[in-house]
Amino acid sequence: MSGAAERVEFDAFDLGAPDARAAVLCLHGLTGTPYEVRPLGEAIARAGLRAFGPALPGHLRTPEDLSRVRHGEWLEAARDALEGLRATHRRVAVVGLSLGGLLSLALAAERAVDAIAVVGTPLRLRIPLLPLLPAVRRVKPFVRKAAGSDIRDADARARHPSYDRMPLASVEQLRALQALVRRQLAQVRAPILVAHGLLDATAHPDDARVILQAVGSATREILWLESSGHVVPVDRDGPRLAAAVAMHCARFA
Repeated sequence: MSGAAERVEFDAFDLGAPDARAAVLCLHGLTGTPYEVRPLGEAIARAGLRAFGPALPGHLRTPEDLSRVRHGEWLEAARDALEGLRATHRRVAVVGLSLGGLLSLALAAERAVDAIAVVGTPLRLRIPLLPLLPAVRRVKPFVRKAAGSDIRDADARARHPSYDRMPLASVEQLRALQALVRRQLAQVRAPILVAHGLLDATAHPDDARVILQAVGSATREILWLESSGHVVPVDRDGPRLAAAVAMHCARFA
């Protein structure tokens, strides 16, 4: 993350007119930055809405900082950002990628939102020997992401800003958040768009089907992205996803 011009892309963003009729909270994934949901924010802003994408606690800092963050801190930061938008806009929506998708579902379950879109959202982790994770992390607290982020476009993967190490403590916190969200899915009532890359090696596409079936939303839609991995907004199907998310938010928010 070098250079002032590059850093602007990684930082939190606030796009569109501040007095737009509606606002959309855009939440990024674990070890990522607002950069990975910025394409969604840009499409939302072009649709005439305000798009706000904050950095979640522990991000844009160091993996060590992230390892000390509890899942409740991510959720509280997301709540605060949503309430800030609610204070100045009549209608609000939430959009999230991966961890951000879990947070979006949690917000929609406990607070009234006008629309929700989630991308690559993992309800469970499919990691070998997962029950041994607490013991393993005492010996090896970080795991290096040798292959980079789960993005099928090689150029996009090479320039994607993300921590190069995953704190195993953060994986445990993600699991706690997953358990919370699974219990609350039926309480989600807002019109929902569930999107998932069919080449996703991080979150299984089955999780998208479970979300779609379990939520209490009267209006629900699924979007499969055939050529993308986990971080779809910056992958091969990014433009198609961005257009669909912007249309969904503009329609309902």
